Amino acid sequence: MSTLAATHPTLLDFKATLDPQDRVTDFIDQLAQLNPIIQDMPMVEGNELTGYLTTVLTGIPEPTFRKLYGGVQPSKSTSVKVREGCGMLENFAEIDKALADLNGNSAAWRAREERIFVEGFSQKFSRYLAYGNEATEPEGFTGFAPRFNSRSALNGENIITSASPPDGSDNASMWLIGWSDTKVHGIYPKGSKAGLQISDKGEVTVENVDGAGGRMQAYRTHFRWDVGLCVRDWRYVSRVQVDAEDLVKDAATGPDLFDLIAQAEEMIPSLDACRPIWYANRTMRTWLRRQATNKIKNSTLTYEMLAGKPVMQINGIPVKRWDALTNTEAAVS
Repeated sequence: MSTLAATHPTLLDFKATLDPQDRVTDFIDQLAQLNPIIQDMPMVEGNELTGYLTTVLTGIPEPTFRKLYGGVQPSKSTSVKVREGCGMLENFAEIDKALADLNGNSAAWRAREERIFVEGFSQKFSRYLAYGNEATEPEGFTGFAPRFNSRSALNGENIITSASPPDGSDNASMWLIGWSDTKVHGIYPKGSKAGLQISDKGEVTVENVDGAGGRMQAYRTHFRWDVGLCVRDWRYVSRVQVDAEDLVKDAATGPDLFDLIAQAEEMIPSLDACRPIWYANRTMRTWLRRQATNKIKNSTLTYEMLAGKPVMQINGIPVKRWDALTNTEAAVS
């Protein structure tokens, strides 16, 4: 019975969603997150069945000053091929048909359950977009943090820290990402569809539902999302990492977020060649507002109306919340 309760809604679960008139009510999802990065990321179809094979330029041929009757040695560019993989996220929603049919609420119940499943996909994808690592979990995909985790690496110059570098495991990052279908973008396998695919399988017979060979009639919905990340030009990503415990509202000591942001923005080759967006979790956005309030005369923090909604901006670049980012990151060394 413990298996059944963990994987299938029970009568108690069903009853908890009804109002006094036994109608399916709306719900307050206290676990919901804000991860607008999913909507911001451009999606590009892969050129392989399992991902995207791209070429990264690693060296530019340099010309030579030639003197009269002198020769010039030919040169060439150098490049490496990088294969970006996709992860296959998948899930099933199943509910006992008899339970769903109670009082004719099956459609409302299933619609409510599917909203929760979609939130689950959103949160997992957002978490892996930040911290996913194929080196430790080959079936997933590699996110931003494992790609920008060493200041001695080639892309280390795009990792900005304060004068007192973060240490321990109580650090937080802000990310400046220059989205573009030629710079940084999401990918999906060749010949497939972008985005979360939801398929109503209708009424099915579930085998061994109780772990003892029992069967039941159920309604089943299948969810699948094949997705990955492609960083074709690492110069269009900047990471700012600080020790969150060192932040103070007047920036008299500890990290000055606006100073770090200015440094990070200068690392992007051209903000006009991409769609730049800053991402931070709730803690970091709060500290941005607090430090801005204490230096209001010189602050570059503003709110602008975009699509009818106020959006926080710094130097004209939107600053959006990314709840998947944690305050417990290991320090980048």
